[in-house]
Amino acid sequence: MFYERYILLCNRKDLSPSAAATKAGFNRGTVSVWKKKYEIGQDVVPEQNIIDKICAFFGCPETWLRGIEKEPAQKDEPSMTMDDFTYAMQNETKELTDGDKELLLSLARQLNNARKNKDGTVD
Repeated sequence: MFYERYILLCNRKDLSPSAAATKAGFNRGTVSVWKKKYEIGQDVVPEQNIIDKICAFFGCPETWLRGIEKEPAQKDEPSMTMDDFTYAMQNETKELTDGDKELLLSLARQLNNARKNKDGTVD
């Protein structure tokens, strides 16, 4: 699960897995180990510091990267739709894939929650 999601993130940024590792700040050889384990059916569980670097670089939630959740579940989360982004991006979303839209919505939710936490307000 983890390796598949890591590859998906790399593809979305049009980066090779090794190049993404270097840009994210961890050893690219680690990706080769993950790939070998994945190819023989073993699940990969990276160290927390690597998970943190990947999430920071790609802007994705740890729970999604680890395969725990499809999207982060938030209590009383205001509903957001692609219409909100279409308006904001002036129809730039028309060329996004469904996966890109899902990731974009997830990032918007993270931004919304970060703003709530910063302001100390909760709806």
